[in-house]
Amino acid sequence: MDEDGNPNLGCSSSNNMSQNINTKRLYQVWRGNNIFLCGGRLIFGPDVTSLFISTLLIACPSIAFCVEIYCKSKELKNTDNVCWYAVLIVGSLLTFFDLTLLFLTSSRDPGIVPRNLKPPECDEPFDMTTPSMEWVSGRTPHLTLPQTKEVSVNGHTVKVKFCDTCLLYRPPRASHCSICNNCVQRFDHHCPWIGQCIGIRNYRFFFMFIATSTILCLYIFVFSWINITRNEINVWKAISHRYISDIVIAYCFAAVWFVGGLTVFHSYLICTNQTTYENFRHRYGKKENPYNKGIIGNVKEVFFSKTPLSKNKFRSLVSEDEYMMVESVTPIVESGGSPQAKIDIEMGSTLAEDSGIPIPEILRNFDYDNFEENIKIREEGLPAFDPSFSVKQVKESNRSSTARDNDIVFQRTTEDGMHKSGQSPHSGDEVTESSQSSISLDGTNAIKENDDGTN
Repeated sequence: MDEDGNPNLGCSSSNNMSQNINTKRLYQVWRGNNIFLCGGRLIFGPDVTSLFISTLLIACPSIAFCVEIYCKSKELKNTDNVCWYAVLIVGSLLTFFDLTLLFLTSSRDPGIVPRNLKPPECDEPFDMTTPSMEWVSGRTPHLTLPQTKEVSVNGHTVKVKFCDTCLLYRPPRASHCSICNNCVQRFDHHCPWIGQCIGIRNYRFFFMFIATSTILCLYIFVFSWINITRNEINVWKAISHRYISDIVIAYCFAAVWFVGGLTVFHSYLICTNQTTYENFRHRYGKKENPYNKGIIGNVKEVFFSKTPLSKNKFRSLVSEDEYMMVESVTPIVESGGSPQAKIDIEMGSTLAEDSGIPIPEILRNFDYDNFEENIKIREEGLPAFDPSFSVKQVKESNRSSTARDNDIVFQRTTEDGMHKSGQSPHSGDEVTESSQSSISLDGTNAIKENDDGTN
């Protein structure tokens, strides 16, 4: 109720406040391991530290090279200054362009597949005849999802897998990154130097980054060597006096093999339309690649095609309750189900209370500890023994069971003898002999126990 006495206005204001509290941006409730900056506009991987290390590895030798060239240009005449200033400008532009490509590769959505809040519906229901599976499968007893599903790509049949984390069937060529905890379209690899997944939306920038890094290493190596040897008769004497250029040359010589090898390898992948993930798993070693369009078509697809828009609107407003509520039980797949879908029965009612899943009473009170041991004992023909009983309790139980068996056997034999007494003259002898034999056979343990107790 507000100050004017109107209760409706008070209720509406409280509802608006509750809605504002439960509403957040998508990047704030995202269940991946990504790091968001600038209000969700920039998305990085979880290992952002590697991005700063890579930046230093590029910037430090480049700055040292530019300083060395600038000092060299100051020592020369005006006619030679123009050439070295041009070298300085080109080196600075290459460095700036390389760092820009590094930032574009690491700060954008690589092609993350949106997660499902609930598992998809199964197209072909699977009959679960066992009653125990009705509570294991969760909400819907007859719901099951196949682990793989076949789809058609360019006339070829391709199998796609179900992701237990994202609750969806991954698109073709997509894979789940365990570091970022996301399914990424056209997943190539997770680059530890960039700290981000390489997918369909940043692969172009990644290739341009490693190619520019290779050109920058070669550029610095060549002009640093020219800077040392120019106008010098003794090369070794010149090397001994220019320590900065020596370090830069050695660094670029080592780095060019790494980034140059990556550039050559990814050039081969682009021409054959493969990803690093597919190539390492020999995905198309024995069968035809359904995505191969020829060298020209593959190059056009990578460099001249339109970059697809992000499927996630990380700045959109969503309900916090929907994204924070994680499904405790996922659908069971045909191959035995995901680890989340399997319920450990040995946990008993404790797991049932935590997950909110009702477990039958017979399973709560079931003795799981001695179940396998009792099964083995019964298969060997031995009586089941519970180690929780003491020796004294075992003797008393054996004594009572033996006496009870003797009374039952004696009573049955007596009744049979009385019934047969009218038919046979030797019925009394048979009753006596049978009763004595039964008592002697069944009462052996009792007699031995009495003797032991006496002794």
